[in-house]
Order: sequence, then structure tokens, then C-alpha cells
Amino acid sequence: MQQRQLGPFKVSALGLGCMNICHAYGAAVSKEQAERVLLSALDQGVTHFDTAALYGFGASETHVGNVLARHRSRFTLASKGGMAGVQFDDGIKRVIDGRPESIRTNCEDSLRRLKTDVIDLYYLHRWDKQVAIEESVGALSDLVRAGKIQTIGLSEVSATTLRKAHAVHPITALQTEYSLWTRNPEIAVLEACRELGVAFVAFSPVARGFLCGEIDVGTLDAKDIRRSMPRFSADNYSINLKLLAPFQAIARDVGCSPAQLAIAWLLHLGNDILPIPGTAREDHLRDNLGAADVKLDAATMAKLEALINQQTVRGNRYNEQANREVDTEAY
Repeated sequence: MQQRQLGPFKVSALGLGCMNICHAYGAAVSKEQAERVLLSALDQGVTHFDTAALYGFGASETHVGNVLARHRSRFTLASKGGMAGVQFDDGIKRVIDGRPESIRTNCEDSLRRLKTDVIDLYYLHRWDKQVAIEESVGALSDLVRAGKIQTIGLSEVSATTLRKAHAVHPITALQTEYSLWTRNPEIAVLEACRELGVAFVAFSPVARGFLCGEIDVGTLDAKDIRRSMPRFSADNYSINLKLLAPFQAIARDVGCSPAQLAIAWLLHLGNDILPIPGTAREDHLRDNLGAADVKLDAATMAKLEALINQQTVRGNRYNEQANREVDTEAY
């Protein structure tokens, strides 16, 4: 596996996003299946594992801790706080809370679930807009000084917010959605990362599965988050689906799978970009990791970018509520 820099850490060019094993795309897989995926990734050279307190309301971190704690020296561990599940009378609900005391509590909870003394890269999962970013990052810097975390990351923030945060404490990585069909980072934040020396971690590199092949949106699980995403609504999806056949044709010409083509495009944009595709299946994992060996020439890159971009994709990436929760630039 190729290696890239994630701040002070040298990691595999492709990491593993650990959301899918328990969160967002329907029912969680069994703990045995989660274990197989995590260990298979490690055995195939993945050294960057990315999870969060939110995923499965702690379930993802628990899986990672139970399975990988005994291999802790072999990989770089990233997790996220500032957005987690909180128990209310009517059940557990997602809460964004960037107050220093909440960030400290989130971190301690994550350390316990992950069965580790220190988290290598700890992100603010969402900027709580009721709390100054400087205050939340100040709390994260306290965790660095306390030895609870090694470095700080931010997720789904704008270039302006990144610069404000970086002035308080060096930011190691910024994580946001980036793929052929989500090009928002190209507005400003990718340039800001390069200016400040911040690694860019790209989640959802295969466009929520869209670039892997046709999805029957009518059969998605009731809890699948794509049901609330405008690009998967009936009207928008029928238009977006027209992009898939020509994309698959390019993959055939290159001699790779559609998923590999989508991920390889990101890898070719720069060594400072680290995709973290997620999956709950070992066959999909092997396919995704094969993207590291795909070579794309300039003509193919240009063809892909002309085919799928912010003008040709129909619908916002998030619904109105989710859009209010992020701080990213939008077209």
C-alpha cells in the first residue's frame, strides 16, 4: 500500500471509514462481520482507521477497540467528538455540543470504548455554532497537553473556520465529503488546507455508493440516511442515474471497477488527499483498496471531471436540516 502523510503520521494512502459497520446505511452488521472487515483491512495494509463517537452511538468505537486494541501499534487511530448520542426520556438522540466540558467527556468516553490511552487524531465532528470555534479548539488543545490526544482535526468546516481554528492550535487534518459528485472542497477549503499544511481527509469518495453501481432507492432500509438526501429523491435520482453508464464505460476503458475509478480520481488530485472509503463487506474492501494501483492519465481525469461535477449532478448533498449543521462552502 502506498503511504501518505497525515500530519506527523505516515499512513496508508487509503484508510478505512468505520461508520458503515454500524451506522447510517441500514441495519448494523454482526460483531463477527465487523471484526472480519477490520482485521482484513489491517492485514491488507490499512494503517488509518477513522471512527467517531456518533457512529452507532458508540458501537463503532466499541468494535474498533475490541478488535484492534491488541494491534494498537500497527495503525493510526482517528475518532471524533463534539457530536454524540445523548440519552433522553424518549431514546438516544444525536446532539451537537462543542462546549469544552462536553468535548472532554466525549474524549474520555471514546478512550474507554477504544481501549487506548491516546487517540492519534481527534476531530471536532461538527462545529457547534453556539460556541466559538476558538473555544472548542482550545478545549481540544487542552486534551493534547493532557496527553489524551496527539493531534487535532476538524470535520465539515469552511476555510474561514479552519483559519480561525488553526490560529488557536495547529490543525492536522480537515475531513469533509469529497468525490466526483461533491466538489464543494474545491471552492475554498482545499486551497486553505494546502496553504496551512493541513491534510485533507475525504469521506464518501464513492458518492454514498452511487458510483459503485445502480442503487434501487425504493428498497433502501428505512434508516438509511440516503432516504433523506436530495440526490437520491425519485426526481433527482432519475437524472443523476444518466451519469452512471458513461462513468462505468470509462472504468471499463481504464480496466478497473467503478469504485476504484472514483477513488483513484481522488488519489490523483494530490498526495495531501487521503480517502477513507467505508464498507461492511470484505469483497468491497478488497475492491476499494485496489484503487491504489489504478493509474489515470490527464485525459481520463479531464473526462471524469467534465462528466460528473456540480453542474451535472442534480440535488444538494444534504437536506435542509443537515445543511444547517455543517459549515462547508456550497455552490
